[in-house]
Amino acid sequence: MDKLQQNFIRIRKLLDMTFFRIIFFVVLGIVLFGAIYNNVKPEKLELSLFSVAENTIRSPATVEDKESTENKRKEAINQVQPVYALKNEYTQNRVDLITSIFQSVIEVNNEIEEDLRKQEEKASEETITIKEPSDSDKESQLKAKLTSSVSKDLSNQVFTALIHANNDELSIAKDLTVTAVSNVMTKRISADEVENAKKRVEEELKYTTLSDELKLAAIELGRYAVIQNEFYDSNATEELRQQASEKVEPVKILQGQIIAEEGELINQDIYRQLKLVGLINNNYSYKPFIGLVVLITIILSAIYYYFSQMEVLPEKRQTYLLLYGIIFILSIFIMKIISMLQVFSFEGIGYIFPAAMSGMLIKILIDEKLAIYMSILMAVCGSILFNEGITGTLNFSVGIYFLFSSIAAILFLNSQSRRSKILQAGTFAAMINVCTIGAFMLLPNGQYSGVEYGYYLITALVSGVSSAVLSVGLLPFFEASFGILSTIRLIELSNPNHPLLRKILMEAPGTYHHSVMVANLAESACEAIGANGLLARVGSYYHDIGKTKRPNFFIENQINHDNPHDKLPPDKSASIIIAHVIDGAEILRKYHMPKEIIDIAEQHHGTTLLKFFYHKALQSESTIKEEEFRYPGPKAQTKESAIVGIADSLEAAVRSLSQPTPELIDSFVKKIVTERLEDGQLNECDITMKEIEIVSHTLCETLKGIFHSRIEYPELTNTKQVKQA
Repeated sequence: MDKLQQNFIRIRKLLDMTFFRIIFFVVLGIVLFGAIYNNVKPEKLELSLFSVAENTIRSPATVEDKESTENKRKEAINQVQPVYALKNEYTQNRVDLITSIFQSVIEVNNEIEEDLRKQEEKASEETITIKEPSDSDKESQLKAKLTSSVSKDLSNQVFTALIHANNDELSIAKDLTVTAVSNVMTKRISADEVENAKKRVEEELKYTTLSDELKLAAIELGRYAVIQNEFYDSNATEELRQQASEKVEPVKILQGQIIAEEGELINQDIYRQLKLVGLINNNYSYKPFIGLVVLITIILSAIYYYFSQMEVLPEKRQTYLLLYGIIFILSIFIMKIISMLQVFSFEGIGYIFPAAMSGMLIKILIDEKLAIYMSILMAVCGSILFNEGITGTLNFSVGIYFLFSSIAAILFLNSQSRRSKILQAGTFAAMINVCTIGAFMLLPNGQYSGVEYGYYLITALVSGVSSAVLSVGLLPFFEASFGILSTIRLIELSNPNHPLLRKILMEAPGTYHHSVMVANLAESACEAIGANGLLARVGSYYHDIGKTKRPNFFIENQINHDNPHDKLPPDKSASIIIAHVIDGAEILRKYHMPKEIIDIAEQHHGTTLLKFFYHKALQSESTIKEEEFRYPGPKAQTKESAIVGIADSLEAAVRSLSQPTPELIDSFVKKIVTERLEDGQLNECDITMKEIEIVSHTLCETLKGIFHSRIEYPELTNTKQVKQA
């Protein structure tokens, strides 16, 4: 184990260099890519046109069938009927034309009458013969009022009939003709319906009371007036076709849609669809490769960013990074091994994966936020690795299952977790697994047999329990290999049955009591400034373990014993007192105690001066060196070590008081903290002046609670007084 730990230390030191950190992330990316690529690589089918499908073939993705969409749009366009517009103004124009013809005839008649009247007046004065115009003159006069096209289109019989009719007959004929034309042309008349419309006008005028000659003229005029009033509207037709085309929804081959049934002939259309979804001729498909590279880049970038922002010492950051990488690779390896069993058609084999293991290990060894991120990462990877037998790349059921299982276990663990708590968390995760799988089975209203329900129940239980078992089994390995002091490890070290604590209790009971008091003080002070209170407490338990080597040389253990220092020279006494720090570190190393505990034992006195023996030595020898009466150090490197050192000195000083008052306690705390500051004992740790002030206040309050005033009860001298009391 020591050799393995040394190898990890070497790797951790390499990670301090940017180049090797990049190599580390590249290795993680290669491992992830190698594990997942086969699950995203497009499926290849050895099929040819007009062969027979050996199995039912489903589409692996949703793809638009552009050819079918285009055919559907053409069909919709072809179904649009041409739009014909009704020209209502044509009706009015033809009515106006007929009216103007009749009006022209009436005008001609009026002009002829006026001319005859003038001739009659002139004849009365002079002997002149009145000359009436002939029919041809009347026709010529009428045609002069009409357009050449009208004159050409109408027969001479029409003009003859019109000039022979009087104005009243013409007015009646005009009204009848206009009415008939208007009635017919208010309806749509297409090119092939013109003749029928003319016949309708003819039928309507045939039964009028007009004279035969005028009736024939009215019929011809009516037929002449009726024309086509419905014409093809290209713009409206094109607009309707465009709307019909836009209403056509794209034809899609949906993910999971059956393209070919087992035993079905692969015709040209099926073959085209297989090519479209990428199941044929996909040897050069690079899209899954690019997509996976992008996904892995996002994952690794998030990990890199998280560790770069982690507010811990660089040495610890690299340790955490290496630890995270090993747990990540181990989890992916287990996941890949289990996913390979999918080839045996084990339904839901992914549910057996110990999804909560990685999250619990990260939560215990590093922190909770990173554990939750690991849970999300495992869910994403699992949804890809266990996609056998489903349509598409992601198995969302497995992904959600992994996420719920891991987060449930993480949340169940708390800051005071013991190893037994891990087993409870695994059991809780198993219960969540059962509920999650039950929900997945009930949501689609599926029909499952009792055997299937039992199978899924077993996989859920195995996943939760195996997560706990693997976590408990791997935790000591990671703690020992990386020298990580987890919360669980600290709680185990605080157990009074630990061999070293029993050793202190049995061999130096006064020191044991002193250590417990220091632990209470240090823990409350650390928690007040956000430091690790549990580490301070456990470190306080062991900080004076070196006193067990010579317990009687320390005053707290000299009950009913003479003080041996009274018979020793000051320098010898100082050496014995100073040695307890060195002896304690050796004992802790012998028992393979965590480095943080050893550091507290070595640093709690720093390089402080043994004033009592130093001044005693000065009385007998003036050339004594002060360095010989100082502890070897080092000075406190962490907040926890500094606070344990202050609490250690303070507890011993206050305990020496016969009647400690609140004022006296305040002065002692202020004095000891000031001496530590002036002596430079806190210069090498990252504690601030504001935190020192908070620590001082907390220590005062805790000491006042411990040494509060008590009521002095009167001594009872006889049994009767006892009973009365």
